[in-house]
Amino acid sequence: MTLINYSEPTQPDANNNLQVTTLYKGILAGRLGAHPDTLWATGASYIYQTTQFPASETKYHNYYLLVRVGSYFGACAHIPQQLDMQAAAELSGLPLHTVLKDERLPVQIAAMDAYLGAIYPHKDYCTRMIELPAGTPVQRAEARDALIAEMAGIKENQQVALIGVVNPLVQAIKLRGGICLPCDLQLEKTQWGEVVEKDMEKVLDRADSVICTAMTLSNGTFDRILAVVRARKIPLTVYAQTGSAVVARFVNRGVTNLIAEPFPFTQFNAAASRVYCYKATD
Repeated sequence: MTLINYSEPTQPDANNNLQVTTLYKGILAGRLGAHPDTLWATGASYIYQTTQFPASETKYHNYYLLVRVGSYFGACAHIPQQLDMQAAAELSGLPLHTVLKDERLPVQIAAMDAYLGAIYPHKDYCTRMIELPAGTPVQRAEARDALIAEMAGIKENQQVALIGVVNPLVQAIKLRGGICLPCDLQLEKTQWGEVVEKDMEKVLDRADSVICTAMTLSNGTFDRILAVVRARKIPLTVYAQTGSAVVARFVNRGVTNLIAEPFPFTQFNAAASRVYCYKATD
């Protein structure tokens, strides 16, 4: 399988079939820069965090693995069945090459993100940097999700598949006149009572555009979403805390817009913070 040369600037290529698995093999082989056996996981963290906004019955349960390489924290959100806290004790002090070979998918994604974030810093490769304002959790979520909806370029009556549901983003899609098609494996209904679809194929078939979170990396559905948007030639906007540097490699290769938010995330930080925006050129 031919790998893309990432040492050259990304060029639009509608026929490119890059997949997460291909990228993973390229990293392991040292084809994207420094060989991972020359880098070390100097730190690993496991975080369990919950969020529940005022007047909302929805409680979000979030589980994160962080792997530090140099000054960058590779991140992967996951479901609790995939990983436990012991992972943080197992991974620090290992060569990154060893961490990448771990059989657990969240570990692989966090290690890939750590590698790519260290080799390809967001500040050097993004289209623009945006500062999210300081504020309460609700204020910060609303500012973030308004930015996601803006970058997606949602039009009146456009059907937008939202894969990975957070209520402020549902609201942001509606405020721009879009029709939200919510899809999530964990949630049953939105804050406004709309039924959340479990089967993403149903919303992908109907969508004029797609917004997804990068947790699709850790549940193994990202490649399928890429295949659909490439085949249907519809735009894909990704909001990425998980694997933000991984998703950046897919801009112009299926991903139209990326809002990358490396650690520390907005839910851990009340101060103003930076996100990195990528926009495809094709």
